[in-house]
Amino acid sequence: MTEEIKVKLEAIKLLVLDVDGVLTDGHLLIHGDGGESKAFHTLDGHGIRMGQRAGLKVALLSGRHSEPTQRRADQLQIAHVIQDCHFKLPALKALLTELHLDADDVAYVGDDLPDLPPIRFSGFGVATANAVDEVKAHADYITTRPGGQGAVREVIEYILKNSNRWEPLMERYLT
Repeated sequence: MTEEIKVKLEAIKLLVLDVDGVLTDGHLLIHGDGGESKAFHTLDGHGIRMGQRAGLKVALLSGRHSEPTQRRADQLQIAHVIQDCHFKLPALKALLTELHLDADDVAYVGDDLPDLPPIRFSGFGVATANAVDEVKAHADYITTRPGGQGAVREVIEYILKNSNRWEPLMERYLT
């Protein structure tokens, strides 16, 4: 890891996640009544809670509106959920203004072309293993795990372990 990346990781205060293809594997199960189902990985959920305990704020930024997304955000106590957002960069900039943060304070995780502007804008841009090539080409980090299979947990551990925030968290599990 370069010193430049280490400095970027130490600056991160906010983790912004796309949903479909990042927190899920991208499959949508549409029911006959119009409802939908999504599968979220428990590794990612626990990783988000660990990141929150380490002081990271977490936000979801999705191009689709989905009740399962809101329910998962509620379960994980994610306060900032932006859905049905087709132009993600202006929404991200508005969130940063609201939270009094700068681009360098953000890690953004995405997988598809609508995520490209926020990835390029953010201090630390991440592509999941299943991301399209254009997104991977502009990312600071590409996960080894695909979306919906622990990619978010991998990113959180990478940030925390390389910014001196991991060891204090481990005391909870090792004592």
